[in-house]
Amino acid sequence: MSATVSTTAAATQATTDTTNFTDIIKKSVMENFTSDIRISEIIISLAVAFLIGLFIFTLYKRVFSGVLYSKSFNVSLIGMTMVTAMVIIAINSNLVLSLGMVGALSIVRFRTPIKDPTDLIFLFWAAAAGIVSGAGFYTLAALGSAIIGLILFFFIKRTSLDTPYLLVVNCNSDATEKQIHEQLVGIVKRYNVKQKTVTAGNIEVTFEVRLKDSEGSFVNQLTGIQGVKNAVLISYNGDYVS
Repeated sequence: MSATVSTTAAATQATTDTTNFTDIIKKSVMENFTSDIRISEIIISLAVAFLIGLFIFTLYKRVFSGVLYSKSFNVSLIGMTMVTAMVIIAINSNLVLSLGMVGALSIVRFRTPIKDPTDLIFLFWAAAAGIVSGAGFYTLAALGSAIIGLILFFFIKRTSLDTPYLLVVNCNSDATEKQIHEQLVGIVKRYNVKQKTVTAGNIEVTFEVRLKDSEGSFVNQLTGIQGVKNAVLISYNGDYVS
């Protein structure tokens, strides 16, 4: 009889422990979700998101080095930061809503092509800043954005002492091309072949050159070589697609 009572007590204790453990887990989860969002928290989160988005906007405008600057894309970085913060605020307030948003946002597809990898970095930065701001980690959002901004500014805006140029030369034979190489050795700091296209009666060679000075008068010297049809010097930003 005592053995039965002990077994029953042990089972009851195990059930109680399991229930208590379940209640603890449930309580810890529910404590992270509050249906009541204070207005002050919303204003602070959106204000921090706006300030960081404005910082990203200003930095992108300063470091942009492409061909055509898009103000609409830059403004969208501010909007993305604030919208993402608003979504995270809503997710933090309600468990059911957070699960619903996970399913809803998973079907969203963005079709806008991003040609410059730097633009993609700024997009992810804006989204990450919005997530962190909406979650209430204001120090992380501000400090992380400041560090990222300094690093991007340093690497993107760092100017090289030697401006790169593209030199496109058309000649009619391998012997003429050899003379061009010999001529370039003495008139530029350094050069390397980026592309070479050979067709019937024509050889087109594209060089990346670093000039000794800012003058491009040596192009006339190259066109004076017998067999050179034409030579064109083009300034570019260091990115070349063949």
